[in-house]
Amino acid sequence: MHLCSYNDFYMKLDILAFGVHPDDVELGCAGTLLVAVAEGKKVGVVDLTQGELGTRGTVQTRKQEAEAAAAVMGLSVRENLGMRDGFFVNDETHQLKVIECIRKYQPDIVLCNALQDRHPDHGRAAKLVSESCFYAGLSKIKTQQNGLAQEAWRPKNLFHYIQDRMLPAHFLIDISHVFEKKLDAIKAYSTQFYNPDMGGPETYISTPEFLDSLIGRHRLWGKMIGAVYAEGFISEKSIGMRSLSDLIHNAT
Repeated sequence: MHLCSYNDFYMKLDILAFGVHPDDVELGCAGTLLVAVAEGKKVGVVDLTQGELGTRGTVQTRKQEAEAAAAVMGLSVRENLGMRDGFFVNDETHQLKVIECIRKYQPDIVLCNALQDRHPDHGRAAKLVSESCFYAGLSKIKTQQNGLAQEAWRPKNLFHYIQDRMLPAHFLIDISHVFEKKLDAIKAYSTQFYNPDMGGPETYISTPEFLDSLIGRHRLWGKMIGAVYAEGFISEKSIGMRSLSDLIHNAT
């Protein structure tokens, strides 16, 4: 595993997952990323902020926890863009940072935050990443990496993982065989989630009930597709298939 800096070398990825806070990706789509890694795919994560407004933990502990979670998920790369937690905006400056990442890694699939959610940062980040995916494909928008011009690149698909609000999923991914590793990735954030050995004020996500509800949701989604656990995603565009044969392996 290589945890790279923003100006590091080019690496083509199959899947690039964006999260506004370190731990968003773990909560929303770590299982799907683990499935992809097990299939031999190259997967990376970009955190937009350092989560510095979080009640518990510090920037440094969040960084260490993110690195530990990256190791659990088997990521090829993880980086942080250092945007301001709570105060980043969807403007040209921030879009260019995301565009540079997309062109740097040339992912076929991008995963990102929910379009609407309890935390206002999530929806704002979703729009930022979604619009940046489109603009990354426009050759007249110029960006550079290490002093060299980047090529235009637009991911083939963009999907939003479902977070706190129980939004209707457009499709579900079976994560039954990697679910325990997903929990390990989440629990790598020992300052954020339930940990009887960790002091500090109680927060919305630090109670044991929070993880219980997360597990219950994944069980519910799993039941819907004849699996034990699943993750849910939303697509902004229709998902096409060549024929009904593509659905046969999903029969329950």
